[in-house]
Amino acid sequence: MLSKNAQNVLDGWIAAAGPVVQKLYGQSEECWPDVRKQYMQGLESLFPAVSGVSYKTLTLGNMPTMVSERHEHAGSSVVLYIHGGGYVHGGVEAYRGLTGRIATALNATVYVPDYRQAPDFPFPTPIEDVFSAYRALLDRGINPKNLVLVGDSAGGAMVITMMRKARDAGIPLPAAGVAFSPWADLTHSGLAATARDGIDPLCSIDFLTQLAREFLAGELPTHPDASPVYADVQGLSPTLIQIGENEVMLSGAMKLASNLGEARVRTTLEVWPGMFHVWHLFAGTLPEADQALRNAMRFLKDVLSESSESDDATSMP
Repeated sequence: MLSKNAQNVLDGWIAAAGPVVQKLYGQSEECWPDVRKQYMQGLESLFPAVSGVSYKTLTLGNMPTMVSERHEHAGSSVVLYIHGGGYVHGGVEAYRGLTGRIATALNATVYVPDYRQAPDFPFPTPIEDVFSAYRALLDRGINPKNLVLVGDSAGGAMVITMMRKARDAGIPLPAAGVAFSPWADLTHSGLAATARDGIDPLCSIDFLTQLAREFLAGELPTHPDASPVYADVQGLSPTLIQIGENEVMLSGAMKLASNLGEARVRTTLEVWPGMFHVWHLFAGTLPEADQALRNAMRFLKDVLSESSESDDATSMP
């Protein structure tokens, strides 16, 4: 049972998504950029920036990128945050609150690329854009042992895909990855897709199927870059997956965690009873969001600390 404040925020999120739903189902003549702008304005008011954090925009990998960091000097840790939105309707403006909290917790600089999206830029453009941003961070001299990936929904799936692409390209992998409510299986073949449909207040299978159609533009939903549950995940970095028990994406997240574990990837899976899609955005309003975010930050701190200790040991005479 949500508190009154949390329920009001959830209701506000559903209302803000109205223009997205209308556009997706052909009930609106507005263009997608205008629809995204309306949606982001609604979410920005629901999930505002936090105090003590500065926000600016720079170019990373030829795309505008929001940067969140504490007013005080940030440490050496760097986060590449990959926003969600089904590869169609997301944007960076909704993430000032969440990335500000991450920047504060890790004393890190957080980069959020505003990657291009479908239907104007369908598969694989969003994925290629984010990988370009990852490469750009390495080209800036960022030590990969200080770099972690965090993402939600479609961005959570891309956390896995970015590590795979780095592995296959022969470039350094990040120290770790965290996936919030990953959209890991665009076939929606798991039991949760039917058992939770209508329970998750934010995502239905029909809605996700419409998003997948816009994004894939004829590509198969089993393509490993679109659905990481069908990918070779050997050799990836330590990964934490957090998923809400009410989510239609539950089965996909659990299958992804199982595949990672069987591939000998250090994997942590957290299933949160009663939680809905990307409840992490409710940090500061919902206790379960605060706790999930604390768990995720603790996971990243441990991995970053291990990487630092490994560097120190290597540099000893």
